[in-house]
Amino acid sequence: MASNIPRTAGNPGPVWSGAFLYLSRRSAARNPPDRPGDECGALRRAVAIEVQIFGTKKCQDTRKALRFFAERRVKVHVVDLQVKAASPGELRRFAQKFGVAALVDRDGKRFAELGLRSAALSDDRWLDRLAEEPMLLRTPLVRYQQRVTVGAAEATWKEWVTV
Repeated sequence: MASNIPRTAGNPGPVWSGAFLYLSRRSAARNPPDRPGDECGALRRAVAIEVQIFGTKKCQDTRKALRFFAERRVKVHVVDLQVKAASPGELRRFAQKFGVAALVDRDGKRFAELGLRSAALSDDRWLDRLAEEPMLLRTPLVRYQQRVTVGAAEATWKEWVTV
């Protein structure tokens, strides 16, 4: 319809970029992305985050964490501890916040197999042991930027997603 308008000196023809700009500004004013109650805006922000999960496929809490982030369309980088152990540096990051004792799964099968119930090891020795034997870790270990959690911590994960 607009292409049928003859072009003259006073009428240069249709200007689509201006119309597009006007429409995009108008729709942005009607639907600001950070408006309270805007679920789509929250979802778009959630897509931008990326978390790293250390765990095993057999661990129920690790599967809960994977499902939690998948439902919210959050990009997840999974480190399977049966395939690759966490580095001592990563473990130190978790230990700085929670302490080494919180990282050790004292109820786990591997802990009993190794006979560590009466072991009195220093924190550094425990970290080395956890790096060597990743099945001793309490999982999932979840990291988002500088924030970390140990075990199932859905309340904390919800805070990360809605930030």
